[in-house]
Amino acid sequence: MTEQGEEFAGVGQGTIDALLHGRLRDPFALLGPHPVNGKAIVRTFQPGARAVDVVAREPRNEVGGQLIESLYNLHQSGLFISGAPCLEPGQRYLLRITWPTADGGEHVEYTEDPYSFGLLLGELDMHLLAEGRHRELGRCLGANPMVIDGVAGVRFAVWAPNALRVSVVGDFNQWDGRRHPMRLRVEAGVWELFIPRLGSGARYQYEIVGPDGKLLPLKADPVARATEAPPSTASVVAPDAPFRWTDAAWMADRPRRQRPDAPIAIYEVHAASWLRVLEEEGRSLDWHELGDRLIPYALGMGFTHVEFLPIMEHPFGGSWGYQPLGLFAPSARFGTPAGFASFVDRCHAAGLGVILDWVPAHFPSDEHGLARFDGTALYEHQDPREGYHQDWNTLIYNLGRREVSGFLIASALEWLEHFHVDGLRVDAVASMLYRDYSRRQGEWVPNVYGGRENLEAIAFLRELNQVIAQRCPGAIMIAEESTAWPGVSAPVEQEGLGFSYKWNMGWMHDTLRYMRTDPLFRQHHHHDLTFGLVYAFSERFVLPISHDEVVHGKGSLLGKMPGVDKAQRLANLRAFFGLMWTHPGKKLLFMGCEFGQETEWNHDASPSWNLLDDPAHRGVQRLVRDLNRLYVGEPALHRKDCLPEGFTWVIGDDNRNSVFAYLRKGGPDDEPLLVVLNMTPVRREGYRIGVPAADAHAAGTWQEILNTDAAIYGGSGAGNGGTVRSELVPGHGMPQSLVLTLPPLSVLILKRQA
Repeated sequence: MTEQGEEFAGVGQGTIDALLHGRLRDPFALLGPHPVNGKAIVRTFQPGARAVDVVAREPRNEVGGQLIESLYNLHQSGLFISGAPCLEPGQRYLLRITWPTADGGEHVEYTEDPYSFGLLLGELDMHLLAEGRHRELGRCLGANPMVIDGVAGVRFAVWAPNALRVSVVGDFNQWDGRRHPMRLRVEAGVWELFIPRLGSGARYQYEIVGPDGKLLPLKADPVARATEAPPSTASVVAPDAPFRWTDAAWMADRPRRQRPDAPIAIYEVHAASWLRVLEEEGRSLDWHELGDRLIPYALGMGFTHVEFLPIMEHPFGGSWGYQPLGLFAPSARFGTPAGFASFVDRCHAAGLGVILDWVPAHFPSDEHGLARFDGTALYEHQDPREGYHQDWNTLIYNLGRREVSGFLIASALEWLEHFHVDGLRVDAVASMLYRDYSRRQGEWVPNVYGGRENLEAIAFLRELNQVIAQRCPGAIMIAEESTAWPGVSAPVEQEGLGFSYKWNMGWMHDTLRYMRTDPLFRQHHHHDLTFGLVYAFSERFVLPISHDEVVHGKGSLLGKMPGVDKAQRLANLRAFFGLMWTHPGKKLLFMGCEFGQETEWNHDASPSWNLLDDPAHRGVQRLVRDLNRLYVGEPALHRKDCLPEGFTWVIGDDNRNSVFAYLRKGGPDDEPLLVVLNMTPVRREGYRIGVPAADAHAAGTWQEILNTDAAIYGGSGAGNGGTVRSELVPGHGMPQSLVLTLPPLSVLILKRQA
């Protein structure tokens, strides 16, 4: 047998050495069945095995049938080979492997030979991968359970075009990279391998030898659809069973719910800290628990959507998810991918939309991640002037490489199509648009025309938004873009970027600067509240009071409010909310702000829910709830949110009294609303404000439908008794006028009665 084995081995010592040292580039040329004299020999590498037999593979018999050949351990290297040609052409077989056990016994394993399977990915897959247009990347690359030739197992595939060798490693092969080296598909730079009898739940990573011959740190799968919980770094084979959705009605109605004339009030949440379980060492809630607690709370508060800070898998919790590495996997911190899908399904059943923050602008340099993935700058730029973010100590995607832009677009689609998420808020868009973002002269590379615009990022964002508009009806894309870049929410066909909405960072900065100002001096900063209306309809805007405004020493939202005492600070906060909810634009509010959190956000702790024991804080919470319900219920507050005809100034120039008044208008059949702001702690009696009239010759009735100074919100209770009759006295260009009492630090909303 030894002589025959040597004769039919056909294996030189150099090949054996390459196999033993994990440097074998083409494992299929050595391993598996190979034709000899009309039959086939078998080679398999099983280092540490006592014996390997080839046995007949019988239908529906997992332990195999008749012995075909006992393989020979060539040079005791762990490379087991046939002593003579033993297989008929196309004959199916199993490997029966005998392993030693720690107690001196033996364990027998039966498995199909991974190297007996042909090409796994089709020509169309290869073409689309090479073009960067494979939109189902998570079902092409990564780890996918499937049945091939009647055999259940997992197909692995990973893009690493410059690697010399890639292997799948995991518990199933003792993390030995010599055991399962992969086949390179040179046409797309993709490595593939089918491992029989492996299933969902298996942990794995890729062992990669770079082009310089050096072994890289183990790499997580870039398109893994499940992961271990950090700080562990392995990827996990996700189940192949599709989630059984029950949200068909929601998905059909979603375009109506999210169009520009719909009310959109977003509750921004950091899933890990929204409600920690103090009795269990402050652990975070899982998706099932969040469904039980967060969904009814957000709905009860009148929000139409919840928006999560990134839940994509990320190694460092202190990044809040903004340094993700698993762009296809919900973080294992909160449970399984199916658990997240169930949460979304429950939200939709309750009538609540789900938006996710998504980060295509940068990624962390953790060694198990995307950084120099195959030993080269594959996902990032080689030049640090293009590929390194100084602000965040992270790497920048090379969006000019079609495989990278395709990877990111496929990630976006994974959340929108496979998890039924209703929208993505794209983080740090400004940093993508400008090559000189946060860089001094000499620290950036101009574009091909010598300019500062990042042409590759512009093309990527336009393609991203076009693809999503085509494939995901009704889904929204929201840009966090802090500059005056034109046309962020304009259609691509009109040279825009194609987003649905843009965060109005200018409004946020101006209004918070105004609110921080002592009311005594607000008369000198009147323009901070009026300037936003100059450009309010140049884009479709979301008004954001996000997590960014309540961290890093900025204090809480309540802490920004001036006042001689807490009551006055709370009054300022209530007035600010009244302004925000009546100003044109969709709404976004970070958790804790809705009840007047007193300290800035700490991601290691929950908001101070105990403050709701204080009636003053409960009053703020009740105000936000009532503002949401009013915003949703009154067409004048949302129907023309993005159109100039939905807003008219009545008083915009009374800086001496810091009083503002404006009309919000909906459709022709919707009654207008009058909004009056008194941004000083002075109660003003007999303040006359012009109003439109249904009948110029008859007085009308206006109902005071909300007063932020009402006692139920913790205010002084000053107001106008619920209703006010107009007088036939023109004012402010209107045919009639109201004489009002303006409570201190308040916002009044009045509705004309038909």
